[in-house]
Amino acid sequence: MLKGFKDFLMRGNVVDLAVAVVIGAAFTAIVTAFTNGLIKPLINAIGGSDAAKGLGFNVLSANNSTFLDFGGVINAAINFVIVAAIVYFLFVLPMKHIQERRKRGEEAGPAEPTDVELLKEIRDLLRAQSNGSGPANTAVRSDD
Repeated sequence: MLKGFKDFLMRGNVVDLAVAVVIGAAFTAIVTAFTNGLIKPLINAIGGSDAAKGLGFNVLSANNSTFLDFGGVINAAINFVIVAAIVYFLFVLPMKHIQERRKRGEEAGPAEPTDVELLKEIRDLLRAQSNGSGPANTAVRSDD
């Protein structure tokens, strides 16, 4: 049981996935800091009922917990777009190019025999066995 678990952990896919998650989390923190430090203040400068709260308004003016924070939603959307663009352009697109190069470098394998060729080979093998010559005389005849 432990050997199977060890094999599972040591597969390349699991290790690659773990590295990707850690790098993604660290990168998301950088993007969040960028948008909170630079983009959100610009969004907040657009306006709202309270400059400290940013772009939004209170549904009930006496209750601060009813503040609809449009700036926060816009900030999260910008975070998502930045992270998605970086992942696409730095990871997905280069991997596509690498896979295409590998496909171009592959040679075509041998063509598989047709059904007729397989049936002829089976017929010849059966004919050779029934004649008593055994499997040593299994050459395929090409006169048919």
